[in-house]
Amino acid sequence: MNFIPLYPEIFLLVTTCVILLIDMFLSDSKRYLTYVLSLVALGVTAALTLSTGNSGGSEYTSSNMFVSDPLSMVLKLASYAAVGMTLIYSRTYATARGMSNGSLGGEFYVLALFALLGQMVMISGNNFLIIYLGLELMSLALYALVALRRDHTISTEASMKYFVLGALASGFMLYGISMLYGATGTLDLTEVAKASASATANKTILVFGIVFLVAGLAFKLGVVPFHMWVPDVYHGAPTAVTLLLGGAPKLAAFAITFRLLVEGLFAQAVDWQQMLVVLAVLSMAIGNITAIAQTNIKRMLAYSTISQMGFMLLGLLSGVANGSAGNAADAYSASMFYSITYVLTTLGTFGVIMLLSRAGFEADTLEDFKGLNKRSPWFAFVMLLLMFSLAGIPPMVGFYAKLSVLQAVVSTGQLWLAIVAVLFSLIGTFYYLRVVKVMYFDDAADTSEIQTTADMRVVLSLNGLAVLVLGILPSGLMNVCLNAIVKTLAS
Repeated sequence: MNFIPLYPEIFLLVTTCVILLIDMFLSDSKRYLTYVLSLVALGVTAALTLSTGNSGGSEYTSSNMFVSDPLSMVLKLASYAAVGMTLIYSRTYATARGMSNGSLGGEFYVLALFALLGQMVMISGNNFLIIYLGLELMSLALYALVALRRDHTISTEASMKYFVLGALASGFMLYGISMLYGATGTLDLTEVAKASASATANKTILVFGIVFLVAGLAFKLGVVPFHMWVPDVYHGAPTAVTLLLGGAPKLAAFAITFRLLVEGLFAQAVDWQQMLVVLAVLSMAIGNITAIAQTNIKRMLAYSTISQMGFMLLGLLSGVANGSAGNAADAYSASMFYSITYVLTTLGTFGVIMLLSRAGFEADTLEDFKGLNKRSPWFAFVMLLLMFSLAGIPPMVGFYAKLSVLQAVVSTGQLWLAIVAVLFSLIGTFYYLRVVKVMYFDDAADTSEIQTTADMRVVLSLNGLAVLVLGILPSGLMNVCLNAIVKTLAS
């Protein structure tokens, strides 16, 4: 058996366990070593992925249950970057709240790495059960992270809600998988694709299985009507954990949605396309309209996430009308580009929130952003870039991401769907621009000096500039996404 494609996962698993053991013997004054080791582990894992990954086609291992292909390589590298940036942004925040020192030690970093390992398994899974195991590994780590502050009532409540609803979603997904297995006789996605396209599969059971499977996927994406957990968990979790929830997991969720629906069940696209249309429209509607009423910026960003994930689904459902998965590469690559750039923007947004937070104070309301331009013109400008990108205002990357998805929708002849998406995006612009107005035109409620570490200052600045540069020069990343989709579908 060829274990080379599994080297990044094996290395990260072993290294995370070693970091946990080393952390047991570190005093609080040396706890920064856990942070450093975590970043080193991410760097080496990324190097292994580049050296062992298959950028020209698909390479299967472990009885075809695990696949290394261009799609998995790009999404894994983006996930490493997202988690690494999250750890950098979170270091001061987590330490000030006792999440990475004292009795808790390095559990924050270790659980973040275990969640990343689950995402890696999800991204490369080619079997229903392997994808589900990766999903559960990620979810269990995130459940624990949300409840990491055991003495914090709101965090504990958010964790319970997340766990209960997550268990319900896992049940939906498992039930759907069991029905798809009954209809096709296999758990291998390649074989499922062949069986679902043949006349031998029981179409009735197949359709019911798809319904439950899409319901489980919708929960992980956080789209309506499976969005109930998103605002409560985003609000209740420590901001560092909220970013771990809203960042890299969105890439893994896109990956499994693509694997299951496009690679495994494309023959049944007529069935799941209609479901995605409903999910996308409802998410854009409820997400954008409800966000207007929010004064807590974390809840506002939670509803923003719901609407943004609805927009991302437009690219996936647009590929169906093009006749074959291969011809739909433009639509799928637009959706992939949207996911990556959305995660990049989300990282910076929550990074600014943690920048303004300090011990005993959470900068999670609009009031806390008043007069930010007077306190720090540079970071106010960074936040402006990020808000403009989320709103889809040119020349930010969010504009090009939305434009590419809309082009994919229009190319399928679904003009009404593109018009609906544009209208709800215009509604969403209000609450993003409200943050900019508060930063630049309101008097500061807090005039204390903003203190931060050098690594966070540099990375956050680069994060904001990347949103601008990728908006002006998007072709590089867009071509990477397109080539990954084309090569993955062709192999």
